[in-house]
Amino acid sequence: MPGENGAQVTTRGVTFEGIEARLVEVQCALGGGLPAFSIVGLPDKAVSEARERVRAALAAMSIALPAQRITMNLAPADLPKEGAQFDLPIALALLATLGLVPPDQVADLVALGELSLDGRILPVPGALPAALAAAAEDRPLLCAPAAATEAAWSGAAAVFGAATLAQAIAHLTGRRPLEPARPGAAEAQAEHPDLTEIRGQERARRALEVAAAGRHHLFLVGTPGAGKTMLARSLPGLLPPLDPAEALETAMVHSRAGRLSGAISRQRPFCQPHHSASRAALTGGGSGALPGEISLAHNGVLFLDELPEFAPQVLEALRQPLETGEIVLARARARMRYPCRFLLVAAANPCRCGHLGDAARACARAPRCGEDYLGRISGPLMDRFDLRIEVPPVAYADLAQAPRGEASAPVAARVARAREIQRTRYADAPGVRTNAEAAGTLLERVATPDAEGAALLEKVHARFGLSARGYHRILRVARTIADLDGAEDVRRPHLAEAIGYRIPFQRGI
Repeated sequence: MPGENGAQVTTRGVTFEGIEARLVEVQCALGGGLPAFSIVGLPDKAVSEARERVRAALAAMSIALPAQRITMNLAPADLPKEGAQFDLPIALALLATLGLVPPDQVADLVALGELSLDGRILPVPGALPAALAAAAEDRPLLCAPAAATEAAWSGAAAVFGAATLAQAIAHLTGRRPLEPARPGAAEAQAEHPDLTEIRGQERARRALEVAAAGRHHLFLVGTPGAGKTMLARSLPGLLPPLDPAEALETAMVHSRAGRLSGAISRQRPFCQPHHSASRAALTGGGSGALPGEISLAHNGVLFLDELPEFAPQVLEALRQPLETGEIVLARARARMRYPCRFLLVAAANPCRCGHLGDAARACARAPRCGEDYLGRISGPLMDRFDLRIEVPPVAYADLAQAPRGEASAPVAARVARAREIQRTRYADAPGVRTNAEAAGTLLERVATPDAEGAALLEKVHARFGLSARGYHRILRVARTIADLDGAEDVRRPHLAEAIGYRIPFQRGI
């Protein structure tokens, strides 16, 4: 019977491994001996402190703990448990052991939530992955109302939101059942600069289109005020909306980081960390090994303004994620894997003073200052930019006249058509969604140049000494340009344009 020595009740909570939630059995047993309340099973400090929060929350409801030894076991015992999300399952397991809620009700349940001292249930990060884990075992999820609107987006599990521990008890005892939660309202679309707001810069605008169509990394170099930041911020407006699978995957990352506001957005994320950001802030880590900016930008755009101002060790940490599309955070007690397939846009001045090309305004160290400044970016990292564009100062004639050139809408339509061509082309290639991810024999099959194009590539290789990575990146960009033109084959004009985007910065070509 509940409350007797040796009685045991089991419910379930969740712990996280990257963006994946893993179910954890929360076992409660009462035993003889001196009164005590212990939690075992490799808990961290936040989990160990749950006993005090649970004790206070129960006291606020006039529920006293028995004068017995209370043992909470979190199984499997060798899996690290982190976070305050275990408060609610610990409290429910204890209440069931005391006979205040039916043990069979909590046995089928997954619970997620932090308890305040007055018995309120507070939301915690990771509700969406927790709902998917609960659905995988056909179990309902009980959490705070704010987290329930987020978790309900999974569409696969029954999700209930209880504002207080008293409401949770009334639901589980059948006295006042809760209504299943509904997904929160979709997020409003963020506003991005339209291409018509960008004066001049026709070549840079074309590079934005190519980058968006094939998810090619873009590097912009130009004097201060030339429009580099506005070009980067207009890029999300050219990208197609997230498809359902991408939206769910992106939302799981944001949920794990505690940045999902109860709704899933179809808009691609745009992240712009300051150049003072640490390595952990960019790649992830810190307490709990949470995702960093590169994972929050998954399926979207990561904009690094003033690229040479970032710490060298921070920039070098980007090299492997740029190639693999994921980041693995290895810690002494955890190994987290986060996706980070993003479009990288970087901007830089040509030198520290910013006026390298203007003899009247350049500093006394020109041109050496430009070499030293851009030299802070390593060759291997520079090699990973498919498109390298010089952004010249805007002419007065462009500033004085009315806006001209295409708006974002028709460009976005061309990008969407090119993306659809790639989706169909790579339908049978696992992990390949755009031309930027094509490699090996797949790339050779879809981007084989014609005879004139092959001859041009041979001349470029002889003149500039293309690396193997540079050669393949030119082919990928040329394939994207051909897709924008609706061409089946990669021809010389496509290759000529792709080469032109790579030649201006010969270091590491």
